[in-house]
Amino acid sequence: MIPYDLPPAFMVVFLFLYGAVIGSFLTVCVHRFPPHETVFGAWRSLISPLSSYCDRCRTTLPAKDNVPIFGWLWLRGRCRFCKRGIPGKYPLIELANGLLFVLVYFLEVPQGRFPPLTDSCLSISVGSLKFTDLAGPMSIAAVNWRVVYHLVLIEALIVASLIDWDFMIIPDSVTLPPMVLALIGAVLFGNFWLVPVWTQDPVHWKSLVAFVTGEWPKGGTTSPVPDWILHDPRWHALSVSLVGWLVGGGMIWVIRLVGRAALKREAMGFGDVVLMAMVGAFLGWQPTVIAILIAAILSVVLVLATRLFAWNREIPFGPFLSLGTLITLLGWKWIWIRFEPLFSNPVFLGASALFLPVGMFVLLLLVRAIRRLLGFPPDDDQFGDGEWTSADHLFHFSGETVDRQQGQWRRDSWPGESSGRGQSNWEQWRRPR
Repeated sequence: MIPYDLPPAFMVVFLFLYGAVIGSFLTVCVHRFPPHETVFGAWRSLISPLSSYCDRCRTTLPAKDNVPIFGWLWLRGRCRFCKRGIPGKYPLIELANGLLFVLVYFLEVPQGRFPPLTDSCLSISVGSLKFTDLAGPMSIAAVNWRVVYHLVLIEALIVASLIDWDFMIIPDSVTLPPMVLALIGAVLFGNFWLVPVWTQDPVHWKSLVAFVTGEWPKGGTTSPVPDWILHDPRWHALSVSLVGWLVGGGMIWVIRLVGRAALKREAMGFGDVVLMAMVGAFLGWQPTVIAILIAAILSVVLVLATRLFAWNREIPFGPFLSLGTLITLLGWKWIWIRFEPLFSNPVFLGASALFLPVGMFVLLLLVRAIRRLLGFPPDDDQFGDGEWTSADHLFHFSGETVDRQQGQWRRDSWPGESSGRGQSNWEQWRRPR
């Protein structure tokens, strides 16, 4: 149990306002990161220029115009100087991020005067706070710092998803710095992991030993967690992050290779590999595997829905990976109950690692054959055998977006933009006013 004295109403207001301010910063990242190839160049763009400015008239905006949500409402969605429309996605991102801060905090931090830690959405029988001696104020510090730790991950996922949705790329500038923070935070605190790097069912382990040796072992451990985890918490925390980093990135890398071999085209960008490596560094390998499974289910549902409504748009996988990660994190207590028997079974894990890639390859071949029978054009790789770089993404995407506002909120922009692109007559023909 932990003491908790802050009024919930105060926390709601504080977290929402703080989240909205951070959401305003996220919109700047989404706007300034994509043009830069290097991590240093992207982060330098946040301070050069330091002040916000209008994309059309290049006028520096006063601070009152940058107030989250209310600044946009006060200006009625237009620049104070040139009257160009400001996309409505900016206040929506700020609003959603403020609400997300409130949701994450109240799910992760138990509420009440002396609430039990089991009320947290991250509380499981083998969770990190179960195996550390946290009493009194240290309990409050640990729980609240873990919220900050997870919010860093969530904010990186939001920026990556928004950029991926618009440009079909996930820059390293979004994923690599949080990945480094994940490793540092894991070692520094030692108790932010959701589940140990390894859990074991003693019965299954004895059955495996009996199958190999022919004799049922006598004695042995009865704990679902290896003893060294209790003796070396910081080394264990580092191992959780490193194994999560390897499994998260490696699993997407295998899916990428299998998809390319089966479909004869680029099935997934390398940015997705780095994205899930970052997620694994924060959460560990078991939650990352579950997040990928949830993302796959969500993507299949949306793709089928888009086919029903004849929405012909290439849909990136990054936003689904981010949403799957968020669902896994906030629903961890309820999700782990259903997956724990699988991850504690060494036979199941070994069989899955062996047969899932093969099964996926066969399934993709079957999908390709069905597409041919239905008369769809083949998915042959149109980009050659070279590496599919971010520049290739942008070049391909520019050819797919003859409408310069595709993938963006509608805005009334300066006519000179379309004229300079040679699109003014085409836009007037398509959308007469």
